[in-house]
Amino acid sequence: MRIPQDERFRLERARHALRFCCESCAMWDPAEELCAHRYPTADHRLARYDDPTVEIVFCKDYDAA
Repeated sequence: MRIPQDERFRLERARHALRFCCESCAMWDPAEELCAHRYPTADHRLARYDDPTVEIVFCKDYDAA
């Protein structure tokens, strides 16, 4: 799912400590820097959102557990 990022999203992401990137997913292997399901991660990494113009991309298998 891809949606445009806007100022409201950035503010709410900070206010509510929204977790939606690989680094906060239970399927993330920090030692290998890979998804346990071997899904592509480039669009889901936290550093990508330093750019306020990128689209928001939610992973279909994100697991906050």
